[in-house]
Amino acid sequence: MVGAAAQNRPVPPSNEIETPRGPARIDTDLPRRPATALLVLGHGAGGSVDAPDLLAVRDASVEAGVAVVRVTQPYRVAGRRAPAPAGHLDEAWAAVLAVLRDRHADVPTVVGGRSSGARVACRTARAVGAVGVVALAFPLHPPGRPERSRATELDTGLPTLVVNGDRDPFGTPEPGPTVQVVSRPGETHDLRRDPPGTAAAVRAWLSAQGWAAG
Repeated sequence: MVGAAAQNRPVPPSNEIETPRGPARIDTDLPRRPATALLVLGHGAGGSVDAPDLLAVRDASVEAGVAVVRVTQPYRVAGRRAPAPAGHLDEAWAAVLAVLRDRHADVPTVVGGRSSGARVACRTARAVGAVGVVALAFPLHPPGRPERSRATELDTGLPTLVVNGDRDPFGTPEPGPTVQVVSRPGETHDLRRDPPGTAAAVRAWLSAQGWAAG
């Protein structure tokens, strides 16, 4: 749930970071006390960082003492809806993470996002020095094409939380040695039915990993 502290926070700063693929935009929310971790979140392919699940995760994480940065990819900053190629997304994301890790060098960095943003976070997690991954609505396969599984992208070797709806047409990954999967009842790919419930799952996982207050 969004608490009074989150509701009364001033509007967070928004600025741009140059990347090899054009400027990316970041929106930063800081907790009232010194941050225990940095959580960096990316958006879905045609969506924005204001998706309900991302906003709910932001609020719950900030309340738990985590600094949260939401990253808008260069193609969206430029006004395009069609996503850039995967390599371009990863390159821009890595450039942003290099800047953010320098700005928040005193805390561990957790990366994540929803759908396409979750895939980017997984593919680059080790390269950017993350300690864990939060994958919301991870698109396991294209709808109706389970043979085209993307499960290997989750095999980062880092603690990873997947939160998917049990009615998601893109499928839901199976848990693994480092992958915890939370299946949200009645939710589809947009995770719009109960954003606070999704956020609570993320906060509980961050706390269990020692990166946030319980």
